[in-house]
Amino acid sequence: MEEGRIIKGISGFYYVSLKDGLYECKGRGILRKDKVKPLVGDWVQVSQLDNRKKTGSLEKVLPRKNQLKRPEIANVDQVVIVLSVKNPSPSLMLLDKIIVLAEDLGLEVTLCINKADLEEDQDNTLKEIQEIYGPTGYPLIFTSAERDQGIEALRNSLKGKVSVFSGPSGVGKSSLLNAIKPGLQLKTGEVSARIQRGKHTTRHTELILVDEDSWIADTPGFGNLDVEEIQRENLRFYFREFLPYVENCKFTSCLHLKEPKCSVKAQVEKGTISKKRYAHYVQIMTELNEKRRG
Repeated sequence: MEEGRIIKGISGFYYVSLKDGLYECKGRGILRKDKVKPLVGDWVQVSQLDNRKKTGSLEKVLPRKNQLKRPEIANVDQVVIVLSVKNPSPSLMLLDKIIVLAEDLGLEVTLCINKADLEEDQDNTLKEIQEIYGPTGYPLIFTSAERDQGIEALRNSLKGKVSVFSGPSGVGKSSLLNAIKPGLQLKTGEVSARIQRGKHTTRHTELILVDEDSWIADTPGFGNLDVEEIQRENLRFYFREFLPYVENCKFTSCLHLKEPKCSVKAQVEKGTISKKRYAHYVQIMTELNEKRRG
């Protein structure tokens, strides 16, 4: 029995990275009986290895430290959230929803703003993003896959981690991965001029080895995120720039909505906390409240 990591799963076959290479493994019936679904990123035990054909049998899925539902992947360390300056224009609401989901899972977050070489409205967009997200403390990297801008900084942010690249279609995730790991030749897609959305170019989740201890996941794109499973009481802790002020709120259970003498709202009025980020917080909290009432 050997241990390895699943890097890809297609049509019931799992491709497991072992010491001497990649093995195609079929899951044992006991997994289906126990309703265990192996995921990309899982550490697993395999047996009946055929070193010549590089095949084996997947016996057991080892305990996970975390699991993402969309995309389905396990044992992730970091989410690299990719948006573009333009084509498609950045959705900061979508960005904040991904951040909240990452915080709920205890994942590190790196913000990557791609296509930073586009000249039209570039300065205003980049300045706005810097002003809103600089105070959050998340690493903020501006990149251009076309001009190799910021690629080394992005590559360094991946070291020693399993990172998921996440964001809407068309922002250039596959182009960035190709720049980080030359030779990948991942398929890239064009952005529809009519609806400003990218075509899905990634059909399944796959882990890609960047170096000996760094993995990245190229995942299918998405447009909407469901935050309904988050506990509403926890949301206030997922906006990091709120945290220095919460102790000054009148109520320890303050949700920073309509409560009197709320220090967070006072900082929003002063401009210390971004009004846009706070508006996103209120919007997400509204969604959670509606879910609770429903």
